[in-house]
Amino acid sequence: MIDGVGRTIDYIRISVTDRCNLRCIYCMPEEGVPLLPHDEILRFHEIWRIAEILAKNGVRRVKLTGGEPLVRRRIAELAAGLKRIPGIDNVTITTNGVLLEEMYDELVDAGIDAITVSLDTLDRDTYCQITRRDEAERVKRGIRTAVEKGRVPLKINCVPVLGMEKQQIFEITELARTAPVHVRFIEMMPIGTGGRFEFLSEERLRAALEERLGPLTPCSDVPGNGPCRYFAAEDHVGRIGFISAVSHQFCSACNRVRLTAEGFLKTCLQYDCGVELKPLLRSGCSDEVLEQAIKRALSEKPAGHHFGDGAGQPGSDRRGMSQIGG
Repeated sequence: MIDGVGRTIDYIRISVTDRCNLRCIYCMPEEGVPLLPHDEILRFHEIWRIAEILAKNGVRRVKLTGGEPLVRRRIAELAAGLKRIPGIDNVTITTNGVLLEEMYDELVDAGIDAITVSLDTLDRDTYCQITRRDEAERVKRGIRTAVEKGRVPLKINCVPVLGMEKQQIFEITELARTAPVHVRFIEMMPIGTGGRFEFLSEERLRAALEERLGPLTPCSDVPGNGPCRYFAAEDHVGRIGFISAVSHQFCSACNRVRLTAEGFLKTCLQYDCGVELKPLLRSGCSDEVLEQAIKRALSEKPAGHHFGDGAGQPGSDRRGMSQIGG
């Protein structure tokens, strides 16, 4: 699919739920957010139908997200169904890792091609402070399971939040030293409660990491769906990556759209633009009508975001990441 400014769209991030078993401080308030009624969340057959239409128009890669996707019942069944769709070459999942240990084999057996775990610290106290839950040990066990079994590639996403001293970011990079685990650092984006926290640029973080690890050498040997730039560090088996939407805007190469749990096809992370697909799905419309609605939304996909100008830009989505689907 081609959007209104000529970019090829071949990747969709599908949020399968707005529910989460953590309460990360940059993602949602401590009391949580109003949850969607179950009948407002897309059913598997509705997600498969949208994916089939997208695949016929060139989408090849799918990322399952949330909320926390592993709290969605029968998530492996959804993944297996997506893998059976002609044209879908790659289905991956991003999880907070709390349920990964017990679900790892089921996910891989269903056809999941890679797993990303969101983990901002290895320190238990700091983990509790960031997530408001005491689940650090369960996440570590999940990561150990994924490393030891090694059935699919594993990536770790870390958002610098409280300062490197408290977060012990250097310890997270150690995960990439002896195992083929790729550790990626994501700049804080001014979305939802994330706008309350101090922004740490890639430049500052890279400088600090290089003081500790030595020179970081650009490399292109890690496959992926998005804009992460990877670097090799001396004596590290895995790679160090940076996803820097604020300081290194990559909108000109954007290849993605997002589908929220309630069926809104969102064409830009920052802005509240796109099309509501659920009313069409549940009206009994044809695939041709759905396809045309999707193409119209893509024709109006913004050329770029303006996160660097701060929060509150006109047209910005007011929802948090758990509701949007990161």
